[in-house]
Amino acid sequence: MSDAIKRAHNFNAGPSVLPLPVLEQAQRELIDFRGTGMSVMEISHRSKQFEAVIAEAEADLRQLMGIPTNYKVLFLQGGATLQFAMIPMNLRPAGASADYVVTGSWSKSALKEAKKLGATRVAATTESTNFNRLPAQAEMDFDPQAAYAYFTSNETIHGVEFKTEPVVPAGVPLILDTSSDFISRPIDVSKYGLIYAGAQKNAGPAGVVVTIIREDLLERVPANLPVMLDYKVQVEGGSMHNTPPCFAIYMVGLVAKWALNLGGLTEIERRNQTKAGLVYKTIDESGGFYRGHALPDSRSAMNLTFRLPTEELENTFASEATKMSLIGLKGHRSVGGLRASLYNALPLESVEALVSFMKEFQQKNG
Repeated sequence: MSDAIKRAHNFNAGPSVLPLPVLEQAQRELIDFRGTGMSVMEISHRSKQFEAVIAEAEADLRQLMGIPTNYKVLFLQGGATLQFAMIPMNLRPAGASADYVVTGSWSKSALKEAKKLGATRVAATTESTNFNRLPAQAEMDFDPQAAYAYFTSNETIHGVEFKTEPVVPAGVPLILDTSSDFISRPIDVSKYGLIYAGAQKNAGPAGVVVTIIREDLLERVPANLPVMLDYKVQVEGGSMHNTPPCFAIYMVGLVAKWALNLGGLTEIERRNQTKAGLVYKTIDESGGFYRGHALPDSRSAMNLTFRLPTEELENTFASEATKMSLIGLKGHRSVGGLRASLYNALPLESVEALVSFMKEFQQKNG
């Protein structure tokens, strides 16, 4: 990349930073993809060239995540928000109820959508403390007859992240929204009935959702669902019942290959823990000038939320940070304060620049 092009320190919560090597490859292939004389955005989704793109993206994701053969991988549209409705429509039989663990805005939104379509139970919630912690296993009350149990591994807005999955009653499928910590660390896919993630945090650009579903759950899908909301139809069509988001799928494939070349999810996790550790250390050693929103045992490695002594200082912090090319640090309105999103592709150098700025800002304003 030309020395004249300066990359921002991108802390946006999503759409968010993508790996520079991936962007450079996409740039090289933008006009002529693999000798076709066309962009990926121009070739037919029914062509052999695109069939190879989607097959390679799936194969690399399977290798990266260790996805067992009895799971189907789908590339869907509608964002993670559409999955809030598709999951109960497909996997909650008539008359059955589903359990939800509510730990932030996104799991709360998923519950709200599921309620519109049938019976739900709140197995646990931490809303009374503005979602600053995760419930302990003993606080979670799961129904052994539930159609499924649903949780969000990382709450982007509140900055809390499960380190291990909840233990649910035998036979109850565990459903995971991993949109904002997807492919950030190893997980055991076989513990889940369904896993999904919007791509725009760690896996690619906005426009595609990766959904991983255990084959036996497809037997639950009721007849006569609208075709675009039917997991069985999507599986049978290989994610191409209609024209898929071709470029977004191509980019997800490039990101998966980039992650494999780095050393896989174990190495990705090591890097992410290093980056998060630097920022949390700065917060913890600030003498209270910086205050983390999430309790220490619930802290996210992806989305780090914190406050300053006053809102005026928080606004000044965000404004001055932007001038230093530290972008996207303003917190969500429901939490306030600041939020630094440290996704996989964010370089260590960007985190070091943020930490340096935080220390200098405290010296000037503390």
